[in-house]
Order: sequence, then structure tokens, then C-alpha cells
Amino acid sequence: MRTVLIIDDSPAVVEALRMMFDLHDIRTLSAHSPEAGLALLEAQPVDLVIADMNFRSDTTSGAEGERLFGEVRARHADLPVILLTAWASLETAVRLVKAGAADYLAKPWDDAKLLATVENLLELSESSREQRRQLQARRLRREALSARYDLRGAVYASDAMERIIEMACRVARAEVPVLITGPNGSGKELIAELIHANSSVASGPLVALNCGAVPADLIEAELFGAEAGAYTGATRAREGRFAAADGGTLFLDEIGDLPLAGQVKLLRVLETGEFQPLGTSRTRKVRVRVVSATNANLPQLISMGRFREDLYYRINVIEIAVPSLAERPEDIHMLAEHFLGGEYRFTEEALGALEQHAWPGNVRELRNAVDRAQLLARDGQIRIADLGLPEQQARGRNVEEPDRAALEAALHKAHGNVSRAAQSLGLSRQALYRRMDRLGMRD
Repeated sequence: MRTVLIIDDSPAVVEALRMMFDLHDIRTLSAHSPEAGLALLEAQPVDLVIADMNFRSDTTSGAEGERLFGEVRARHADLPVILLTAWASLETAVRLVKAGAADYLAKPWDDAKLLATVENLLELSESSREQRRQLQARRLRREALSARYDLRGAVYASDAMERIIEMACRVARAEVPVLITGPNGSGKELIAELIHANSSVASGPLVALNCGAVPADLIEAELFGAEAGAYTGATRAREGRFAAADGGTLFLDEIGDLPLAGQVKLLRVLETGEFQPLGTSRTRKVRVRVVSATNANLPQLISMGRFREDLYYRINVIEIAVPSLAERPEDIHMLAEHFLGGEYRFTEEALGALEQHAWPGNVRELRNAVDRAQLLARDGQIRIADLGLPEQQARGRNVEEPDRAALEAALHKAHGNVSRAAQSLGLSRQALYRRMDRLGMRD
């Protein structure tokens, strides 16, 4: 149950607040002195504190209330505190709000306003606790994952990418073909590396072939090798990718572009583990783990007669679908910082623009944008213009960075609701949190 601690030396004030909160299913604890209030905080979990600024020993300056607030902040930095103040200590209350107090209300207070403020802060506090719990659970999961598997330096923050990486690591030991699907630039190559690095053939070679980059008349020689004179221009023997990958993994990228003739030969190798280099009747047997990738819709290509159905089912024993960057926006900030050189940093507006951009080219486009920005940046500051994003994406973000006073005003107007404050400032919630961190407004 939500719990509010009231610290006030007036029994009438405590009782009035208790009755109001009881009507709204908010549990209250009460203390009539700063010392008793601090003792209760140590003894019981509390979600919010309402503290008087003026105790009997200090009825005008608010100094005792200021000391109490300082102690609460020192011991429970994340706990929201609302200050109740008489007119004489209003200036002190405003100063404490700037130092981190959630809000202040002058006596006599407005019940509706106080209740709305408390409800908002309790909701925000509950959301923050849940977010911290999720972050802690996610951190522990990822530490366990990286301790068990070789993640090849994977950089991610999203749950969606965590699931993909965990799945790739788990299926790596099974010596079955894997099909990785997803848009261009989304990280399919990284998933192939993860599978190889955690497989039983990790000590063997990882050989890659982009099927769409090889002319149709050379694809068989590229895959299976050729003897000298096997085709026009073949002046010497050539080792194919299957032979090179023996004892390891062959990564066939853009397999949807593989010509039909090559598909027939590939299917036979997958079924028997045997092939014949061009220009010879000699059969060679290899042990190769095949991992394929495509951005194409293979079932659609099958219906068009451009991809063999039997090959599709042979390479697709396990399918791993990598989401686009737009489907995992939580990864954008972490990836951008990862690609950034140590001497550079993004402005808040640039980070906001990165988060707002659709990234049709996915991670590859993001990396190119960051590389470009580092070449154009001045004084180590990467601004929106340096990123080269479409003008319509940057428009509306190119505003002056809000200062502390603007943030405080927006948060106060939103009664501590960070999402509403961020919206009023034209920032994302994450951007507002980063700005608050930089200004020392959060721990």
C-alpha cells in the first residue's frame, strides 16, 4: 500500500492530512519532530514525505525544516519530499525545490492541489522503482549471459535484442542450419558471428559469402572451387568457400539472391556434405555449419519460382528474425555512444534527433551518420546539422537547450511528472533525464 510520512508538530495538521489521505486509500505515518520523522524513515518503507518547514523551535526562518530536508535527501536520495511552509519561509522552500524537493505548498493548503501533487508523485515514484527493478534484473541477466557466452562485443539496451542474442547463443551448439532474417544493416552479420563463436566449431574458420555480389556464372566456382581451365579465365585452381570453411562455419549472406542453379548444388551439399569442384569428378566431403541470412521474403520468392522450397526448409531449421532499429529505439543512444570517439559528445538536441529519426538503413546508417558527424563536428560537440539527417527530422528539435530554470519550471508545472514536463519542453523523456543528470537534478 502507498505510504506517506507526515512530519509536522501540529496534531491538527497531521489529522487533517490523515483524514484526506484515508479517503483516497493512501496510508499515513506521522511524526511530530524532525528526529522522530527520521527514525520512522529508518524503520519503515515510505513512498513520500510531507514535511513542515516551521517547527515550534523555529517558527519563522525555516532553518530546522531545511536541515530536516537535507537529512532526508542524504539518507534517501530518491524519496520525494513536499514542503509545507508559512509565508516567512517561502524563499527557503523555493531554494529547496531547486535543490531537489518535489514541491512546496503554503499553509493553508488547497486540498485538491495537494492531493493531485501527491498522487502524481506517488505514481512517478512507483514507476521509478519499477524501472530500477527492471534495470537491475536486466543487468543481472546480461551479466549472466556474457559470463556464459561469447557475445562478440554486442552493444544493446533493448529487451528485443537481448532475446535475439540469447536465442542465437542457445542454438549455436545445435549443429543445424540457421536462417537469419531482417532488414539490411540491422546486424545479421553479428548474429552469424555469435552463432559461430559459441558453436562446437568455434575453433574452425568463419567464412562469409555475399551471394548477391557474385555473378551468376561464377557462383558455383565461388562455392565449390574449380580446377584450372574449368571455365574461361580459370588459369589456376581455385578453392571454394565450402572447402575454406571445412571444420567451421559458412555464412551465406543474401541467400535470396542465389541463382537457381546454385541453389540445386547447395541443397545437395547440405544433404550429403559432399561436392565436386568444377572441372573434376573428384568428390570432396566437408563438415561445415551453414548459417544463411536474407532481407528478402523467401516464401514470396518461392511462390514466384525464384527460390526452391526444398532448399528453404533445409536452411530454415532455426529462424532468427532480427528487428529493425526502429523497432528497438532503446538501442539508438547506446549504439551512437559506442560508435563515437572519446573526444566527442552529442548535444541534447542531437541525441533527440537521433532518437526521432526512423533509421531506414538501421545500425549501418546510424554508424555512417556518427562517422560523418565526427568529421564535421566543432569543439568536440556533435550538433544536429553534423548528423546529416533529413531536414524534416531535425526540424523542431533545433531549439535552444533548456537551462535549469526552464526544467524546474516545466517539472513544477507538471507536478513532477517527467513525461509531461518533457513533452512541454519538446524533449523525449530520456533526453530530459539526461539533461537533469548533467545539471545535478537527479542522483
